[in-house]
Amino acid sequence: MSTIVCPGQRLASVRELQASSGTYHRDGQVYASIVGTKEVDEDASKDELPTVRVVRKKDASSVPEIGSMITGKVIRINPRFATLSIMIVGSVPCRENFQGIIRVQDVRATEKDKIQIYRSFRPGDIVRAQVISLGDARSYYLSTALNECGVIFAQSVAGHTMVPISWEEMICPYTKVVEHRKCAKPTAT
Repeated sequence: MSTIVCPGQRLASVRELQASSGTYHRDGQVYASIVGTKEVDEDASKDELPTVRVVRKKDASSVPEIGSMITGKVIRINPRFATLSIMIVGSVPCRENFQGIIRVQDVRATEKDKIQIYRSFRPGDIVRAQVISLGDARSYYLSTALNECGVIFAQSVAGHTMVPISWEEMICPYTKVVEHRKCAKPTAT
């Protein structure tokens, strides 16, 4: 029978059970050192005591892979690329911090020589993109060339949520100011 235990919780006496992974012993008692499930291994020989260990449940981890769709927040831009903090891979939130970059040539599929990053993204924009390469040691390479990729949420200079009016423009519904973005085609959910 397995029981969920917390760090510091007493599991047994050292005369009853041997400490193993996820446990420690102090003052003749065995304690849990991590949150997890208590498991007792009864397959010990007659000369040895059974061992107790605490096993951590493996959580689903979201790691970007080539071809996966991500959702990220633009954290900075420069004339050659936009840097994103990857928040979601597919539909699973990231537990670790991953960064991605969208290079000028990966913003859209056509007219690549006319693209200007500051007319496609702004810091704070939420972007849907596709992982096209594992990139370098710091960042994944991302692309918004697909129609369903691009800015999905942006705020105007006045602080209001903007609405897309074409694939390259968004408008503030209050101030009626039009700003340039590489907009994502809405997808059915």
